[in-house]
Amino acid sequence: MDDAAPDADLLARVRSADMEAFRVLFGRYQPVVFRQLLFHTRDEEVCHDLVQETFLRIWEHRDSLRPELSFLAYALRISINLLRNSFRHKRTRDRLEKEIPVPALSEGDDPSAALQLSMLEEDLVHVINHDLPDRCRAIFLLSRSEGKSNREIATALGLSVRTVEYQINRALKVLRRKLQGYF
Repeated sequence: MDDAAPDADLLARVRSADMEAFRVLFGRYQPVVFRQLLFHTRDEEVCHDLVQETFLRIWEHRDSLRPELSFLAYALRISINLLRNSFRHKRTRDRLEKEIPVPALSEGDDPSAALQLSMLEEDLVHVINHDLPDRCRAIFLLSRSEGKSNREIATALGLSVRTVEYQINRALKVLRRKLQGYF
């Protein structure tokens, strides 16, 4: 293929899906498009991607090429539009990264944390069932498991509110002492 062929001839051949003519146009104009993009971005990696995307678009839309118009102007227009889209998408991604919270690890994401949580739950149940006196356990479970207020527990069990508070504090002290290795 004649690398010195005029752009109009090459464009007419590219319209007919001539890969060799496209290769010549790519070799001729890729450095110019790259430098123009590099001037705007100062990022060679981004420029390489945008140049590839530019020429891919040209090839995909080769049937709309007009040999009488400047190929360089067409290629530069496409590359600058792609650059603008890239900047717009980057701004959107940056904004969304600030607005969307990073998801916290769930129990299933970290097997060691899931195991530790499971062991803590087992030990907690064991301490409640084996180390708390009966009345203390009943009051604590009404408070923590069923979500009842101290006044509701006192009324239900016929105790004073102070007695309920004392029993809950007693249960918490036993739990802290027995489960201190977890904290």
